[in-house]
Amino acid sequence: MGRFDGLPLRDELKSFEPYGAPQLDVPVLLNVNENPYPPSEETVADIAASVTEAARGLNRYPDREFLELRGELAAYLGRESGAQLTAEQVWAANGSNEVMLHILQAFGGPGRTALSFAPTYSMYPEYARDTNTAWVTGRRAEDFTLDQSKALAAISRHHPSVVLLASPNNPTGTALPIDVVEAIAARTAAVGSVLVVDEAYAEFRRTGTPSAVTLLPSYPNLAVARTMSKAFALAGGRVGYLAASKQLVDALRIVRLPYHLSAVTQAVARAALRHSDELLGRVEQLRVERDETVDWLRAQGLRAVDSDANFVLFGTFADRHAVWQSLLDDGVLIRETGPDGWLRVSIGTGAEMAAFRASLERVLKTDVGRLTHE
Repeated sequence: MGRFDGLPLRDELKSFEPYGAPQLDVPVLLNVNENPYPPSEETVADIAASVTEAARGLNRYPDREFLELRGELAAYLGRESGAQLTAEQVWAANGSNEVMLHILQAFGGPGRTALSFAPTYSMYPEYARDTNTAWVTGRRAEDFTLDQSKALAAISRHHPSVVLLASPNNPTGTALPIDVVEAIAARTAAVGSVLVVDEAYAEFRRTGTPSAVTLLPSYPNLAVARTMSKAFALAGGRVGYLAASKQLVDALRIVRLPYHLSAVTQAVARAALRHSDELLGRVEQLRVERDETVDWLRAQGLRAVDSDANFVLFGTFADRHAVWQSLLDDGVLIRETGPDGWLRVSIGTGAEMAAFRASLERVLKTDVGRLTHE
């Protein structure tokens, strides 16, 4: 018997496996782009006290509109990116994944199209699939940058309802120049599309790189998604959010489930924002480690992509899975993702990166580490 026999599962879902990176108990976890530094005891205590206070009211439904949290997120974006936003221009959900799903629920659907440019985040086509939205991909250039003229032509040709751009891009780490984002925002506005710029890794971008939130006053069709999972070291808190025009946010409020953000989640997020300076305090250190990792990988004869995120895409290997497995056998878990031949390593602590380098050096001396350009 098939695993779904007797169930009226949608035909297009029957061949799929649930999304997810391997969750394995190994000494060095460098596969899902987490911040490797846990919160301080002071922050933990504040979060615990906030959850305790929220627990006293758990017999009641949470604040459905959570305007206090939305206002605090708006204030954070003002400090981080210089955007002047109101609480009504911010939306939040259980991770940026749910925020993205709200966008496709509101603006996608049967007879509509979502467009992106590969390689990019592997969940995007799943958001489209889950909302019965047609999925179309253009291609990035060989160096993983986005050709503006080709992107504009694809938008004009397909007239998508939603365009998804990750900046910095996952899995390549490539940031989009702000003038390219603005040109695409203008074209999507002209054809009646919503443009989503996914800035999940924005805090790791290089100094002087502006955020797309600075374009919001000029483009009411633009939404900029963020998360507290990465730079904020709050992956377990499951808090993602976006900034957009009030009318775009109001559209998302139509499709959200009632009380979708629990009182506990709201309390955790607000406490974390009170400690934003501490939680973001390791970002510069991770940037330095990232750039040193790129240099080291290139010194080994590998290709490594310049990154504005907290990970590095590198390769290319004749058998990347064998390399991944060999690293795992040494207790180092990285990610097998991206185009054929490439692997992605998250930036960890100094000790974790030393373990990664030692393991990869060993693998490169074996037949398993054979490169495609040799």
